[in-house]
Amino acid sequence: MSENDRYCIVGAGPAGLVAARALLKEGIEFDLFERHSDVGGIWDPENEGSPMYDSAHFISSKWTSHFYGFPMPGDFPDYPTNRQILDYIRAFARAYGLYEHITFDTEVEHASPAGDGDWLVTLAGGEQRRYAGLICANGTTWHPNVPDYPGIEEFAGEIRHAVTYRSASEFDGKRVLIVGGGNSGVDIACDAATHAKQAFYSVRRGYRYLPKFVFGVPLDVFINEGGELPEGVVVPEDPSQMIDALVGNLTRFGLPAPDHEALMSHPIVNTQVLHHLAHGDLFARPDVERFTARGAVFADGREEELDLVLFATGYSWKIPYVDEALLEWKQNHPQLYLNVFHRSIDSLYVLGMIEFASAAYQRFDEMAQLVVGDIKARRSGEQAERLRELKATHEPDLRGEMEYIDSPRHANYVEVHTYMEVLGALREELDWPVPDEKFYEDLRVDAAGAVR
Repeated sequence: MSENDRYCIVGAGPAGLVAARALLKEGIEFDLFERHSDVGGIWDPENEGSPMYDSAHFISSKWTSHFYGFPMPGDFPDYPTNRQILDYIRAFARAYGLYEHITFDTEVEHASPAGDGDWLVTLAGGEQRRYAGLICANGTTWHPNVPDYPGIEEFAGEIRHAVTYRSASEFDGKRVLIVGGGNSGVDIACDAATHAKQAFYSVRRGYRYLPKFVFGVPLDVFINEGGELPEGVVVPEDPSQMIDALVGNLTRFGLPAPDHEALMSHPIVNTQVLHHLAHGDLFARPDVERFTARGAVFADGREEELDLVLFATGYSWKIPYVDEALLEWKQNHPQLYLNVFHRSIDSLYVLGMIEFASAAYQRFDEMAQLVVGDIKARRSGEQAERLRELKATHEPDLRGEMEYIDSPRHANYVEVHTYMEVLGALREELDWPVPDEKFYEDLRVDAAGAVR
């Protein structure tokens, strides 16, 4: 073990803050480095490289999305705005005294194994520090994927990735094409529908569009806890049939029929886009076949003149300060034990590089507790050998009966209830605690900074 038995956390977004709180509770010393001037990660549009845009809201409701022990304010709407989420994250950091443990305006340029389990971490400016372990919590939406299409270099208009988009006013008076059907793509297409001279929405395949409310109940609450149905209403047990009954036939709007069963792809929680398609403010198009100097030709042969093309085509997952060869990658996603542990480097942890059809923050906390348990095991020697064995050989099924579509987005996708069961079984075997709403009560501080 390092003589300086401290851990390095990279990134003060939600995952990094959750990791800091977990280590703080156990008395594990750490330094948290954030290249920006405040906490919040992607939720702070002032953070260079953030993909945040004015109209962005949570796609999971406040009722399921909060940190353990820190519910969202009662006056927040069911689906908070990005500005409210940023305020909430900063309030969380203040409530648990995390600010004093963060070094701001400091980028981690490189981190490498020292050969004895420790890590050598090089900060911007060249300063090098030695740590007992590295916790990577730098997030997943910082490195945009920009596709290549035939003729794209000939297009005389403007081409951008959604990471550069901020305000619907950017579309005023323009003929706009949004390429990509993820949650940010449909949000931005809705902005284009209300501001552009003409707005087009191009998708490569058939998605399902989930409503944010089912009979007046937020979607995630309805799915997880059930909701009271109006008298005489019967909801199909099959999720696909339920969504089809609520949303209708998507081909009526010019969209392709869904190519997957419900929840076998990352959920698109937005039916506002269908409203705009139904009202002629937005026009659906298939995939782009090629670009021309004046616009785009689509797979169905139609051609449109365009001024602006915005690619909402996702992001590559990267840990830019760690040598890529240290990790096994599959479709730009690191392959880790339980999506947390390196299989052979005991002191390397990754937090937040996972996807599932559920709110993330409490899952991040459960993952952080695994990191804490592993650190304590390495320190004491107890359970350490068992954990090394699990990391090296255990291949649990994290998807249950779900067969997700084959795409880079789903390379690390897990079925959330199956994942929670696997984590629960590990905690039970090793007699590790279960985080809950009261787990961190002893860390709460008042306005003066004193422990309550």
